[in-house]
Amino acid sequence: MSLKRALLAATILAAPAAASAQPVTGLYIGAGAGVNWINNPSNFDLSGDAARGNFGLPPNVTINNAGSANFLAGWGGVASIGWGFGNGIRAEIEGNFRSNEINSIGGFGGLPPIGRVGGFQRTYGVMANVFYDFDFANFGLGQSIFQPYIGLGAGYAWTDWHNIRGQSVPTGQVIYSNDTNGQFAYQAIVGVGTPLTWLGITGLTLTAEYRFFGTLQPDLFTTFRNPVTNAVGAAGNITADNYNHSVMLGLRYALFQPPPPPPPVAAPVAAAPAPARTYLVFFDWDRADLTARAREIIAEAASNAGRVQSTRIEVAGHADRSGSPQYNQRLSQRRADAVAAELVARGIQRSEISVTAYGESRPLVPTADGVREPQNRRVEIVLR
Repeated sequence: MSLKRALLAATILAAPAAASAQPVTGLYIGAGAGVNWINNPSNFDLSGDAARGNFGLPPNVTINNAGSANFLAGWGGVASIGWGFGNGIRAEIEGNFRSNEINSIGGFGGLPPIGRVGGFQRTYGVMANVFYDFDFANFGLGQSIFQPYIGLGAGYAWTDWHNIRGQSVPTGQVIYSNDTNGQFAYQAIVGVGTPLTWLGITGLTLTAEYRFFGTLQPDLFTTFRNPVTNAVGAAGNITADNYNHSVMLGLRYALFQPPPPPPPVAAPVAAAPAPARTYLVFFDWDRADLTARAREIIAEAASNAGRVQSTRIEVAGHADRSGSPQYNQRLSQRRADAVAAELVARGIQRSEISVTAYGESRPLVPTADGVREPQNRRVEIVLR
């Protein structure tokens, strides 16, 4: 067995036992569901509609805050398809649905109080969202199985008043609406994800998130009717607020992810080996921070530097081919600098260390462009 292969078998144990949250790369799908609240009270404006009635108002006249409604807690669901760029940024297209039952209606001048209410407000639409996934390692906090994220979305949504109704207690007059209107929609999202690789499915992530979802005010045709003759006494548009708060649990699945590497096979241990002159320190994908095992290997190299009477220590950083050549060049430099700093902390003079970064140009295992290869994410320490 070659020296490099033997060192690989010894140092691959530097990989963490638990899967850490990684940036999404490539195509993914997602779905979620949970509780939805409409911002209560939801205020109404009365306005005329030349084709369908004007509530007896003069042309182009609107009565602001003429009435309001309160809704019970309901439910909502989303489904999405998107693309992760591997740097924390994701973009996706989402379909959504929300449903809440009405609880009370008030206002409208001479009509209060209004009883015998019923019906639902349903909102469904299509949104384009952009997300950013935070990486704790970028803030010096190390790896984590949790990955918070934020997102913004814009699109179009339809508000459906499905058999919204109520009856004035004093007069018996019935208010009724069964109409749908579409408007521009927007949302803000805060969430956190954690990988479920322990289920044996690479790329599966559990998500928990809060969403604020709103639309421009929809115009919904509404009538006031005589309870006996069912004759329409007044009709026109009600312009309603539509602000929603949702808490959802979901699943996100990144397609076409490479399977996890097989368990390492331990190399046979030779009796009383001579101090090695070459050491390999491996890194996680897109990482330049040192694991506990990596620090042990660097400490061994520092300790043996005097035993082999080295006059120079060469530190060479490398990266796999999963990113651009320019990015991998910088990443390999950060890895080499991290190893050199640890050697200095172990008592090696900085003047004795030469640092070189090769990027993806000298792979230990040749691969095609874009392939994540653990053996190529390394720093080589050579005692001269």
